[in-house]
Amino acid sequence: MSFVTDTTSDLDAVSRDEDQDDLDQDATLAAEDADDTDDAEDEDAEEGAPAAGGGRATADLFRESEIAADYVEGLLDILDYDGDIDELVVSGRPVVEVVEGGDGSGKRLQALVGQRGATLEALQELSRLAVFRQTGSPSRLLLDVGGYRSLRRKELGAIAKNAAEKVKEYGEAVRLEPMSAFERKCVHDVINALPGVESESEGVEPARRIVVRPSA
Repeated sequence: MSFVTDTTSDLDAVSRDEDQDDLDQDATLAAEDADDTDDAEDEDAEEGAPAAGGGRATADLFRESEIAADYVEGLLDILDYDGDIDELVVSGRPVVEVVEGGDGSGKRLQALVGQRGATLEALQELSRLAVFRQTGSPSRLLLDVGGYRSLRRKELGAIAKNAAEKVKEYGEAVRLEPMSAFERKCVHDVINALPGVESESEGVEPARRIVVRPSA
């Protein structure tokens, strides 16, 4: 299956081709819902509660992944990138994964990740918007490209454990660098599983970060 090419200029061209009036109106609504979703995800992590699918049927969640996959496939076709798209539902959440095709396109797909996953986060929001425009409901869709999130999750696990060791050794709070909602959730999950330490988020986007401190 053929999909996504270079990125910034091409993505700008795609945006200009959208119906801007409709997009702006829907984007405002979706952005408000997305902010609420990210805050809720962080609350879940801080309280140690598992992320929930909101009681929605698996068929509905899979439909969201299908809509998002179609949207991403369209972008990949326009950008002339090669890759395979997997549509999944994982832990009550729709997931779309773009993986390397048989032509060794992995390096080109990494352009869709960007520095610290910034481009990936933007594409995820666009994909969520595509779902919102068809279903009328905000989506907690997770988009991954080239296994980036899995690798980043491992890196964040190491960062979280290192911070926990420092907290235990010195008895003082450790503030981590600003992170995205996805990254903060990964860190919270690790810290919540470790004895003697706890974590919470502080600040506002894009400078929202995690503080790890001794547990009360």
